[in-house]
Order: sequence, then C-alpha cells, then structure tokens
Amino acid sequence: MHEHANAEPILRLRDVQTHIGPYHILHGVSFEVPRGGVTMLLGRNGAGKTTTLRTIMGLWRASAGTVAFDGADITGHGTPAIAQAGIAYVPENMSVFSDLTVAENMWLAARSGAIDAQRLEWVFRMFPALKTFWQQRAGVLSGGQKQMLSVARAIIEPRKLLIVDEPTKGLAPAIIQNMIAVFRELKQTDVSILLVEQNFHMAKSVGDTVVVMDDGRIVHAGDMAALAQDDTLQQRLLGLSLAAHQ
Repeated sequence: MHEHANAEPILRLRDVQTHIGPYHILHGVSFEVPRGGVTMLLGRNGAGKTTTLRTIMGLWRASAGTVAFDGADITGHGTPAIAQAGIAYVPENMSVFSDLTVAENMWLAARSGAIDAQRLEWVFRMFPALKTFWQQRAGVLSGGQKQMLSVARAIIEPRKLLIVDEPTKGLAPAIIQNMIAVFRELKQTDVSILLVEQNFHMAKSVGDTVVVMDDGRIVHAGDMAALAQDDTLQQRLLGLSLAAHQ
C-alpha cells in the first residue's frame, strides 16, 4: 500500500446525496478510497452503507454530489459502464447462479469469454472448494462456499477496485478466518478494496483505512489500526463491546 500513499485516490465521493423514492438516505457523503489498500466502511444497521455502495455502482442515482473513479467523474453513469471501467461489486445477497455449475458461473464472470489459466489456479489456491465442486451446480454449495464463489467471480478478471458488501455475513468463524486470509492475499495484488463489514475482527484484520457511517452521514475517517486500539471510540461510533467481537 505504501508506494501508493501520495497517489490520487482510486475512488472519491464528494457531498453525495441519495434519495430512494420519498426517502432521503445519504446526506452529503464524502470519503476517499486510497489506491492499493483496503478501506472498511463500517456502521450500524441502517446507517446507509449498502446505499452508498449501490450509489457508487449506479444502481441508485445520486441526487447531488459527485462520484469520481480513477480520476474520472462517473456520477450518473449506468452500472454496465461503471463495471466496464474496472469496478467489481459483490452484493450482500451474493451474485451466484444456483442452476449453473461453478465452472459456468466463473465463465460468465470472465468478461473476455475465456478464463486465464494462471489466474484460475490462483483463485483455486485461495478457494480450494471451488476446484472440488467445479462441475457441480452452485446450488449444492454451502453458504460459505457460495460467498467464496461470488468473490471469486469478482476477481477472475483483474479489476482496479473491488467492492464487497458484508462478505462474512452468516459465516462460521473458521470460514471467516479463510475470508481474512483471502483478503490479505488480495491486498498483495494491484486491486484496491472497499469492504462493508459487520464483523469487527475481520475489519481490524484486513482494513488499512476506515470510514464510519451513521444515519446517512460520515462520522469518522482514519486509520483502521487506530480505531481498533480505541475501545471508547468504537463504543461511541459503533456501539461495540470489543470483547464480543474477538
């Protein structure tokens, strides 16, 4: 991450407002995702985290403010164009086709239509279960394996930015440890990562920087390590008792 320290952020939100029907969800959201690191987006349920991700991806349209990706203004662009620019998005409900095999799921995710063999071996190293179930329907996978497949689909082609919404939701502790290892390995590549996460152990294990939302606003931004060491700040921002999140 350090060689990118002075570089232009890969993603920058400025005063973003989002309305969904009559509801005003985001109230002037501003934050940056540095290049080459992991930014955690934390906050209580209903804080606006998923709406922020969907607004970045053009699934919801910002009613005011700007979203800039890799130096270009993408505010108001359609979702396919945003994805084409180099952002992969893994939504909370997992992007997996249950009726297709694991192999077919991966082929569909490879935009070029062919999977690079070396990259596939790299993905198999991180997610051995996908190799085991390669010719099986994705519907037979466990929840944790489906989550791994959805992340694998997002990284089978090189992307500049990977956005993942709650990758550890509903997963057993052993699988969460596996996810931590995967995101640590991804940190060694050229991709920048924005993660929404409720599991604080995951957040402090992989995060470089952190942004905390509350009620559609950013209430804190800084180093993840500093937040991880400050119990009082965690309690104030997230209502966490750290002992419960080891």
